[in-house]
Amino acid sequence: MIGIGEDGVAGLAPAARTLVETAEVLVGGARHLAMVAEGDAERIVWERPLVRTIDAIEARRGRRVTVLASGDPMWYGIGATLTLRFPREEMTILPQPSAFSLAAARLGWPLADCATITLHGRPLDILRLHLAPRRRILILSEDRGTPGAVAELLTGLGWGPSRLTVLAYLGGNREVVIAEEAQSWGDRQVPDLNTIAIACHGEPGARALPLLAGLPDEVFEHDGQLTKREVRAATLAALAPLPGETLWDIGAGCGSIAIEWLRIGEGRSAIAVEQDPSRAAMIARNAASLGVPALRIVLGAAPDALEGLPPPNAIFVGGGISETGLLPQAWARVPLGGRLVANVVTAEGEARLLDWHARHGGVLTRIAVSRAEPRGLHHLWRSLATVTQLAAVKAS
Repeated sequence: MIGIGEDGVAGLAPAARTLVETAEVLVGGARHLAMVAEGDAERIVWERPLVRTIDAIEARRGRRVTVLASGDPMWYGIGATLTLRFPREEMTILPQPSAFSLAAARLGWPLADCATITLHGRPLDILRLHLAPRRRILILSEDRGTPGAVAELLTGLGWGPSRLTVLAYLGGNREVVIAEEAQSWGDRQVPDLNTIAIACHGEPGARALPLLAGLPDEVFEHDGQLTKREVRAATLAALAPLPGETLWDIGAGCGSIAIEWLRIGEGRSAIAVEQDPSRAAMIARNAASLGVPALRIVLGAAPDALEGLPPPNAIFVGGGISETGLLPQAWARVPLGGRLVANVVTAEGEARLLDWHARHGGVLTRIAVSRAEPRGLHHLWRSLATVTQLAAVKAS
């Protein structure tokens, strides 16, 4: 697998050039294949869906197959996909500087300090997660329309003064750099293959949300079924998210627990299980507006709706605790070292947790929160519903 830049074969290291020149089969996009002089090698252009071409590569196993990719194939590139199909020992991967590396070099931005995302085949809403004062963001575009869509989103969210720089044909003799404030971007035209750099700057009052647990309650659309901020922070702490883990949020309500699980850091997945269609739609809107549109939503009642789901590392039960068999079935699906956390506010729900705790153990916590509210010239304390929380780690 050879990373190739805008300077084509001439920019490859000798070893990479040799692998291209001696290939029996060359695979790549039409643009990349056009950079290589015609020869005896069979040529395969990427199809959609990609699996067709990957099947074609597998059918040629044992031959010298060289795949051409943009820049670094392992950074939002085809390399990550191919390593899921083929053993690493069958592959040689030689990267070139990525579009991110080249863009950071042009701008003088330390790459380690930048957020790096791709909007190629992904929702624009993931950008919302990264907006913060002085934040620097590098984005791989879907096409020439992406910069305009990004500018419109930034302006609508109060980040219109952010500096938008679009870089195209990086590393080639046609290199183009266009810079303007997002709010003044207008209908500027750029090439399809481009990288976007954002230097975030908000208008007065533009809201930046932290990536730590405990977002303000008002950022969630809800119908009253919301785990309140203080309890939510304690719940996420008990769930103890780790990179690469999957959460089941059962009886998700407005989805606040699953959404914050995803916001805390990249590399995690979450499934929100909710039986009410209007609440499921609400979860989807909240996930998009808070920058995690990849949240999977399952419409159905637990425990039946849990069948066939990817295995969890942690389970949160926020609703449906009265369903017969829910806690035992949830616990059965928790792996060794996994966590089960359940919150209840009713006496009947607490009785179920006490019974479960007597047989399986875990930690019981009662969370009581009071908030000061204005009453005329004074403030009075208003108590929120007391929450009983069970947190258990499966040790055997």
